[in-house]
Amino acid sequence: MPELSLTDFVDFASAGGTSKLTKVRRFKLRPEYEPAFDFYKRLREGIVSCHAAGDAKSQLAKHVGDITDAKKKGHYADAIKGYKKWWGKKPLSWFAPPREAYSEGDVSIRVNPELGLRVDGKPHVIKLYFKADKLSKPRVDVITHLMDKALRASAPAGTTMCVLDVRNGKLIAPTVPIPDLDAVLRGEIAYLAAVWESVKT
Repeated sequence: MPELSLTDFVDFASAGGTSKLTKVRRFKLRPEYEPAFDFYKRLREGIVSCHAAGDAKSQLAKHVGDITDAKKKGHYADAIKGYKKWWGKKPLSWFAPPREAYSEGDVSIRVNPELGLRVDGKPHVIKLYFKADKLSKPRVDVITHLMDKALRASAPAGTTMCVLDVRNGKLIAPTVPIPDLDAVLRGEIAYLAAVWESVKT
């Protein structure tokens, strides 16, 4: 049974042509998760721990810690700057975000947002996007739609499902329903399942 993270599935759904096959092959044949190769792990965990502790924006760097890796240093600095820009003077309070698996047929997708924050008193469940690549609208639509389907029942009433483009300090939430997005997702999942079976280990 294919089991993917939300990020994996969105990468697959956003790809075109034979790139889909390449991604499925990589997902299926890659080794077990190794924290040392998770590029943004410390930054992601630092942001979470800062909010969970109720600390001020000025304490964020303390939670992330010193970054000595030359490759990470610039990327982390850009992301922290963008995150602080978004945070600004907004009153934020933490709640544990819901996390669930969304299943369709034989495919299971782990829907795992990092943050639950009340922004000006209103609950938001937030998926963090760290990459420098432009965050496209179709990618946001898939992420927030899957978050809504998987997490709505266990989220606080009135929660906004959204994606934070960390580097650009921009919180993005859907504004209007997208007709037939359920059908599109079912098609992508069915295609993924079929390609998965064709990849030999």
